[in-house]
Amino acid sequence: MTQEQLAACAEVIAGPRGKIPSPMIAWLQNPDLARRGQQLGEVLRFHTALEPHLVELAILVTARHWTAHQVWTSHKKHALKHGIDEWVIETIASGMAPVFTVQRDQIVYNLCRALLEQGRISDALYTRAVAEFGERGVVELVAVIGYYGLVSLTANAFELGLPESRANELCDPQFTNAVGQ
Repeated sequence: MTQEQLAACAEVIAGPRGKIPSPMIAWLQNPDLARRGQQLGEVLRFHTALEPHLVELAILVTARHWTAHQVWTSHKKHALKHGIDEWVIETIASGMAPVFTVQRDQIVYNLCRALLEQGRISDALYTRAVAEFGERGVVELVAVIGYYGLVSLTANAFELGLPESRANELCDPQFTNAVGQ
């Protein structure tokens, strides 16, 4: 590695992750991208107004949307650690919509799905989200979805963490790349 690549790695290892996040392996081709990308990820994972389980819920919905095996596998562990029920994770993995008993969780799920499927959210959903999380929280939630879209696409494009992070629950007969059956 170059001195710039080594410096970017040392910086992330010294942070709250304590290790190199998988997309950074690809991003290291541009050390400035690697450094800035991981810094944004650090902010979105560890320094938002959203509770950690809501961040992990948004990450799982995004990873499922992109069928990002490595992201799913990694963040499924974090989601369980932060109290997301196994049935919620299984339901999302199956492509079905869980019905949450907690309004905050339902709003996060609905907002994620709307952005990922339609590229926008309705006025009514936006109003509910702002009432629940404030504008800062909504901005941070949208940023989590966008960032983990980048992470998911990076993981998929470069098949990071495969085959060891293959998530069987995400596989379906239509999934045909090198990870598929």
